[in-house]
Amino acid sequence: MDRTINEILIEADITSLQSAMESGLISSEVCVRWYLERIARLDPNLNSVLEVNPDAIEEAVALDAERREQGVRGPLHGIPILLKDNIDTGDLMHTSAGSVALAEHIAQSDSMVAAQLRVAGAVFLGKANMTEWANFMSSTMWSGYSSRGGQTLNPYGPGELFVGGSSSGSAAAVAANLCTAAIGTETSGSIISPASQNSLVGLKPTIGLVSRTGIIPITYSQDSAGPMTRTVRDAAILLGAMTAVDPDDAAMHEKGRKAYTDYTPFLDANGLQGARIGVPRFYYEDLDEARAAVIERAIGVCREQGAIMIDPVSLPCESAKWDWDVMRYEFKKGLNDYLAKAGSGAYVQTLDELIAYNEANADAALKYGQDTLIWSNETSGTLSEPEYAESLQLNRQLSRDQGIDHAIRENELDALIFLGNEEGLDLSARAGYPVFTVPGEYVDTGIIGEDGYTTKGPQGITFVGTAYSEPILFRLAYAYEQATKFRFAPNDEL
Repeated sequence: MDRTINEILIEADITSLQSAMESGLISSEVCVRWYLERIARLDPNLNSVLEVNPDAIEEAVALDAERREQGVRGPLHGIPILLKDNIDTGDLMHTSAGSVALAEHIAQSDSMVAAQLRVAGAVFLGKANMTEWANFMSSTMWSGYSSRGGQTLNPYGPGELFVGGSSSGSAAAVAANLCTAAIGTETSGSIISPASQNSLVGLKPTIGLVSRTGIIPITYSQDSAGPMTRTVRDAAILLGAMTAVDPDDAAMHEKGRKAYTDYTPFLDANGLQGARIGVPRFYYEDLDEARAAVIERAIGVCREQGAIMIDPVSLPCESAKWDWDVMRYEFKKGLNDYLAKAGSGAYVQTLDELIAYNEANADAALKYGQDTLIWSNETSGTLSEPEYAESLQLNRQLSRDQGIDHAIRENELDALIFLGNEEGLDLSARAGYPVFTVPGEYVDTGIIGEDGYTTKGPQGITFVGTAYSEPILFRLAYAYEQATKFRFAPNDEL
């Protein structure tokens, strides 16, 4: 393929693509064909894309014609993106959460997120692989594995480096330039972890900022879709396209919601100047030497850029004993509610039927077992158990009042800083608060874990804030990105 097109598209961001399309250097059709060719050539070594959209080229052609005849809808007009395989699309693509039990399932309509992105002019290239059932199936399942798509691999070191989960396919595909950007989902770490491990920008928004309607769930209280991109600006563009109020999502109607349709005005290269950032050292204690050095250097960068680092800050919840009852109870109800409304091709309509299907098709479905599904299925599915209500209340009290909000209030902070997706970030998940990671350094040494993966490779620097503090996090993340520019593309010779 013409080298000029390669030069335009490798590591291209949304703004540069729009400029190239406006000037006539390329078209959306050219972009889509280029990405589809890369997926066909490179993805067999990554397993990041479950399926491509058979209508992608036709949609791009139509958007090119609309650009010529009517002008552009906005910054996403004609931009090719991937969606995680738990996000409904009302087209010819399947939505399966990576499970063979839903391999033929076609949703009846777009999720609210997909609908908003279509209106904005995005082209859906396909569905990205993911850890099956968003890693709520088995206690031994490897991140990035699904019975439908196999094991997703990290393009910086396929078979060696940890890929992160559960939005692993979304991350690997964006990192390897198989799409311009992708949408992932997160309950606890499922955007931030793979973004960090694949040298990407990842944002999990505040619960209530982005609709959950039409997304296969784990929990009502913690799930959110969010952007996975190569730049902070691209994340700002994508998030702004996804914040319309959904009448069917109660969390979007709660008091205090603050949403914007454009987050790019918050991007400030000097955004670290005068910012107050807390250093929660309790959560750094288990880091190996190489990664500990990365977060120390990141703290130094923030200081050099004018940030006031409050070091250390302590959180009263640091020694709390957490349970997983919220996820356990909410998963069964949420999945049963979703499956009851599923479209054609769903082999199961309840969690009970899913477990039975997996047992009957164990060779294909149960490489890692399903103890987590069985554990969740032991609940009533009605959220009526006292243990559930107690756990939800405790989660919010500890993570908010004795956690993030306490630290921010007592120290007058803008945010907290962490490395990647380390243990402390579960706080933000339980609180329902936003988390933002940007590419940090690449480390050449690491510890081999039980899953066979090493901790070496790309490392993310992560900022955590209170509810609806996305504008602050964009400011900090953009300033850090511009000061460091650690992102680099993996080798195409996978």
